[in-house]
Amino acid sequence: MAPEPETMPISVDFLGGLDTLFSNKTSHTISLPLLNPSDSSPASVGFLISYLVEHHLKHPRTEFFVQDDGHLTPGILVLINEADWELEGEEECELKAGDKVVFVSTMHGG
Repeated sequence: MAPEPETMPISVDFLGGLDTLFSNKTSHTISLPLLNPSDSSPASVGFLISYLVEHHLKHPRTEFFVQDDGHLTPGILVLINEADWELEGEEECELKAGDKVVFVSTMHGG
């Protein structure tokens, strides 16, 4: 049996209605593996997104969060420790223990 991977705590918030996709909870603290098991690279925001889809997304309509290619659905803003992820390298941004990642949907019904 393979040993459990080392993990780090990451805070994740889902705002703008995204919480409905994640058990109707706005705030989550997850134990994210330190390394992406597919290529042993350090955990990044891109890996976090795929990890969230695989382990935490409870809604059957995954397209509200990710597209078929695994990238975020347009209209979702991402903040990493209160900074726009575009300034941090987007999906390639490496995460550290204690980081806070916030996903905000700008798509609202009306």
